[in-house]
Amino acid sequence: MALPHSQYQKQIDTVLTEEILTGIRQRAAGYDERNEFPYKDLEVLRDTGYLAALSAEKDGGLGWNFAAVVDAQKKLAAYAPATALAVNMHLIWSGVASIFQANGNPDLDFILQEAGAGETYAFGISEAGNDAVLFDSGTVAEEQVDGSVKFTGTKIFTTLSPVWTRLGIFGKSPDGAELIYAVLDRSEGNTESDGSSWDMLGMRATHSFVTHLNGVVVPADRIIRRIPTGPNQDLLTFGIFAAFLTFTSAVYAGIGDRAVEIAAQKLQSRISKVNGAALSQDPILRYKHGEAILRQMSQDQQITGLAEAITQLTDYGDEWSTRLVANKISAIRVAKAQVDYAFEASGGAGFHRTEEIGRLYRDVMAGVYHPSDDESAHTTFASFGLGPLSE
Repeated sequence: MALPHSQYQKQIDTVLTEEILTGIRQRAAGYDERNEFPYKDLEVLRDTGYLAALSAEKDGGLGWNFAAVVDAQKKLAAYAPATALAVNMHLIWSGVASIFQANGNPDLDFILQEAGAGETYAFGISEAGNDAVLFDSGTVAEEQVDGSVKFTGTKIFTTLSPVWTRLGIFGKSPDGAELIYAVLDRSEGNTESDGSSWDMLGMRATHSFVTHLNGVVVPADRIIRRIPTGPNQDLLTFGIFAAFLTFTSAVYAGIGDRAVEIAAQKLQSRISKVNGAALSQDPILRYKHGEAILRQMSQDQQITGLAEAITQLTDYGDEWSTRLVANKISAIRVAKAQVDYAFEASGGAGFHRTEEIGRLYRDVMAGVYHPSDDESAHTTFASFGLGPLSE
């Protein structure tokens, strides 16, 4: 069974060729086993221009739109989830910049230009215990007399830690009034990447280390936004939520796609001792596989539709947050269900550590830790359907 078809299929296939993707899949198990960063994958993807997919051709990019990159990330994840998730955190900033550009705002054009020139962006937003996510920060951002800002704090899960050259960060002013966003150049120093505890269950190759901002000073011209602390409707907040949640959904949907593909292969190759027929002919297993296809196609339609809505600037108004969060929660749930089903279809052999489905099982569990988590998501859904809690 092939992966779900994309309207951008030909465009994607010219860059993510079968030869390139096969090589990435063949390396994935070794990176996971050795807890090693996928340097070769990043090198190959950079050479194809994929890391600059959203940058204009005149800036050294591919000139793809947001929806095409979502579909491409879904496909890449079906071959190597950890590599796709690592690339995600670079592409998110290009995605935010493309949303700004589509809204007629050139403030983040430099991100697309730098991505086209070979810079590698990473996502320095997550903080331990910060359940407010983008609406508050434990990092201190102190304004300097020359307009620069000094950031002091600790970021967690900084994917691409070994290779990033640019880090999108934010912190809160000492008076607590505003959140200050900036792009940090690694060469400016005063950052420390700590991978001493990086020995995770899954998504190991992402090398999403802890990053310490030790009073790093970002020049005034790299300060990209000042937003009042607390919930807000700023374009940057929307752009980060839209890019992060949609690209993340794509990665987990790709895991689900691959799980269904593995399940089909196993059912076609396993032969019943009872009647000598392939298990793909068993009516109960056919029903279960039909359910897996139903989940897969429904999820594909949801992600595709939302990615196109972001690309086309569809006006969903106050529904945007609910739709973005619902898409992410659904993608994780479906991916986990698909992997569970693929284990059943694989039989006892699937329990061997060398089986790909075992790695997918571990990788998919990382979806629990990406915001929005299940609790905050349901708060969003309940408020949307029932209104806010009474005072």
